[in-house]
Amino acid sequence: MKINILLPHKEMFDKNNASAVSITIKNNLEYSCFRKSIKIYGQETANPISVDNFVGIKNPFFFFSSKNKNLAKKMCQIILAEKDKNQIIEIHNRPYLFKIVNRYLSHYPISIFLHNDPQDMAGSKTVRERQDILEKVKAIFCVSEFIKRKFLEGIIDNKNKVFVLHNGVPRLLKTYPRKYKEVIFVGRIVPEKGVDLYVKAISKIANNFPDWKFRLTGSTYLGSKDRQNSFEKNIIQNFIKIGNQGILDGFVNYQMVQKIMKKASIIIIPSTWDEPFGMVVAEAMSNGMAVITSKVGGIPEIIQNNGITLNNIDEYKIEEALLRLLKEPKLLLNLQQLSWNNFTHSSALSSKKLDTYRKKIISDFFKKILF
Repeated sequence: MKINILLPHKEMFDKNNASAVSITIKNNLEYSCFRKSIKIYGQETANPISVDNFVGIKNPFFFFSSKNKNLAKKMCQIILAEKDKNQIIEIHNRPYLFKIVNRYLSHYPISIFLHNDPQDMAGSKTVRERQDILEKVKAIFCVSEFIKRKFLEGIIDNKNKVFVLHNGVPRLLKTYPRKYKEVIFVGRIVPEKGVDLYVKAISKIANNFPDWKFRLTGSTYLGSKDRQNSFEKNIIQNFIKIGNQGILDGFVNYQMVQKIMKKASIIIIPSTWDEPFGMVVAEAMSNGMAVITSKVGGIPEIIQNNGITLNNIDEYKIEEALLRLLKEPKLLLNLQQLSWNNFTHSSALSSKKLDTYRKKIISDFFKKILF
């Protein structure tokens, strides 16, 4: 039995440049009982996260050819050449590739994993497109109830094929860590992450708390500290006005992010768009930080009642919530303990759930052939 995972082309299954989808697959791979049977197909990279599991595919020769379609077709060719005829296929975040993969591999069970709003993605924007997928696909896995609801809007039949599988993150710490007086933002420096609201809020209050540090970690472009657009340049210019209390990291890899989170007391996650899941929220909880975040998308499912969630978030609401935590040590400690004690979105648990679904798919699909 082999499990074949198809990544979007833009996802780098790379030790230093992995983003959310690749990190989720890495986390699940680490704990999967199928680890030795999993192959991950993606854009060729020099430093793949798992050499034994990764199949790097070169870009198409013609510049204007679709890189995602090239990945899908190359994967199909490799699978068709295999002697092992018991295979399952998992397509991540590119619903439109289902038609291509199904054209070649309809004799295998195919699942789709949705990490973003399906109504914004090619191949699943309309009710008809989603209905067509559901008629032929083995399963749809959504990273949150929010994404599941978006997929099922207008759908009547085959709802039982759609499941929620929350992302998991590893808890690297065995005991609650020592916390320092640091407030942090971690994420891409783009408008929808609300980073401008964070900078405006801390700029107003930093001078009143001279023993606290305020950190900005991330960049606009994944893996790059040098490429900056006008929005990022403006954010940095405003952030450095804080002076010595400000710590500007730029892009750092996953391991460094975890070190920063381990020390920090408070994280602000002020997203202004409907976050499909909110990976940073789960990571923050695994490190026992007090969380101030926005009530959008899938975030409320992750944080639940273990942090401060703000409706219609803006700089003033962030400032008010942050001031409460800086002025009330008992409240800060309480939120940190809630975060630490109620962390449930572990990689081990998510991987176990996924493997249970895989076993069911294998049993249902191949039992007539295998037995």
